[in-house]
Amino acid sequence: MGLAMAKAFAQGGAQVAVAGRNLEKAQSGADEIAALGVRTHAISCDVRNPDSVAAAFDEAEMELGTINFLANNAGANFPILAEEISANAWNAVTRIAIDGTFLCSTEFARRCIERGQSGAIINNSAQYIWTGFPGDAHSAAAKTAQATMTKKMAADWAEYHIRVNAIAAGFFPHATSTAGRREGGTEPLQNMIPAGRTGSIWEFGWLSAITCTPIFGAMTGQIIIQDGGESLRRSLMMPDFIPPRERVDGPWGWQ
Repeated sequence: MGLAMAKAFAQGGAQVAVAGRNLEKAQSGADEIAALGVRTHAISCDVRNPDSVAAAFDEAEMELGTINFLANNAGANFPILAEEISANAWNAVTRIAIDGTFLCSTEFARRCIERGQSGAIINNSAQYIWTGFPGDAHSAAAKTAQATMTKKMAADWAEYHIRVNAIAAGFFPHATSTAGRREGGTEPLQNMIPAGRTGSIWEFGWLSAITCTPIFGAMTGQIIIQDGGESLRRSLMMPDFIPPRERVDGPWGWQ
């Protein structure tokens, strides 16, 4: 999803710095983005570490110039029942999304404020922060924190013309996810979504980028739900609820 965001910014003409813990993967993504005809730079960064974040911003600005937009996408998730989450597992998920979003956003804002420049931030949250999702206590908490930060940071930085928004994303299947992939199942996930399909990863990327443009110039502090209406799926005709512990395919209902 982060690669889709980065490519969408590049399609709009932005130069793109790709930051990730694994430099090889970041470079692979940067190479794909560069094929769109823009300058790119890959950076190794642990978003949980403030010194690493500051160094990444310094490197990005040295290579590409002033940073105008920030897309916070770093995250981790895996299905597990709440009582089985260890402290290490909890921290593995929450620190990336909560600490990472906070550290990157505040580093970005401080630089914008110091220079007297405007800016825009887009965060990747999730629609299940409202609806709940079995096996996602760690991720739901982290994504909820992102949504709360979005609103608070937008209020704090409005006077500096720094806009902060988030997308509460639904199911966007991609190469490394199982979202929407229920091969052999009798009820494909897309048939349970009002729009009749899961989202295209490019739709998510395009919406992310467009929120940072003047087209959305008057919008800040908003959590945009992009889920094909899945969060509205409440009817008498819904499939029977199966308790997470009784699901043969795991808490999420698929492996």
